[in-house]
Amino acid sequence: MDKEVDPHVLTVIDEMRLSGPRLTPVEIVAKMGVFDAREKPFDQAWLATGDNVIATIWAEYVSVGTGNRWFCLESLDTQLRAGGGTRSPFQVQRAKDRLALLKRTFDAGQGFRAVLQTNRVAIAELESNKAAKVSTRVRDDAEWHVASWEPEEQIAVLVRGPRGWTPDEAEVKAAAARGSVPVVAEAEPEADAPPAPVSREEVQAAAMDYVMRHFKGYGYNAEDLTSKNIGYSIEASNAKGATLLRVVVKGTSTGSPKFQLTSEEQACSVREPLWRLLVVSDAGSAIAQHKIYKPSEMSQTPGFEAQG
Repeated sequence: MDKEVDPHVLTVIDEMRLSGPRLTPVEIVAKMGVFDAREKPFDQAWLATGDNVIATIWAEYVSVGTGNRWFCLESLDTQLRAGGGTRSPFQVQRAKDRLALLKRTFDAGQGFRAVLQTNRVAIAELESNKAAKVSTRVRDDAEWHVASWEPEEQIAVLVRGPRGWTPDEAEVKAAAARGSVPVVAEAEPEADAPPAPVSREEVQAAAMDYVMRHFKGYGYNAEDLTSKNIGYSIEASNAKGATLLRVVVKGTSTGSPKFQLTSEEQACSVREPLWRLLVVSDAGSAIAQHKIYKPSEMSQTPGFEAQG
């Protein structure tokens, strides 16, 4: 939340926001060279054109060190949330993808582009509250870099501006107190603890991401039409533009095993010859897989729940 952001940092973000065009969070990333930004709205790092890495920097975690140098700590623990608690499988994968891109820049001695973001909920809830949304996102014209990568301490230090400066020990401790690194003592789960709950929204987002990657991996064009509410989620076509399938995508997981079709999706299954139901099981996990069903097979589909 804005009140948790360092006043100096918040002032700079407000200046950036007011001086640039009014763009949505996804449009900002897209204009920075991420062609599939609309398919990855919840990602925290992206690979843009020219092999440039773009990463989200949560302003709530940014500290101001000696000489007004900005920095933040990056946890290398993909299993634990910053505020404490275990991440869901989908959150773990996003964390792994982000760290892989940041490590790539560190190994190559390169910087990365950043989008500075403030959020609508307190930092302790950023990964646990499914309603957590972006408050402000702006493109930072200053380059960031990974100044240090410490696997043993499970921390990396991200610094804004030229190389050659790193925060001292006291500054790092103060930054850690802001909550950007996991509280291990509170977050260690019992050996038989149940997995963290996964929201329906996360499962569906993971399923959509899986299907888009699947189609594109086979050389097909895939267009996400979910927002149009026309009875199907994705239209797949070949290189010549011929439509192959119009699929409704539904994701299931251990914590969210059921799904329903909307009335528009039900109606489209009757009128559209290319309509299919594509179900991704274990969405968001390393063992995700899918199966496609015809309208006539819909009622026997695992997880399908008819509207009451």
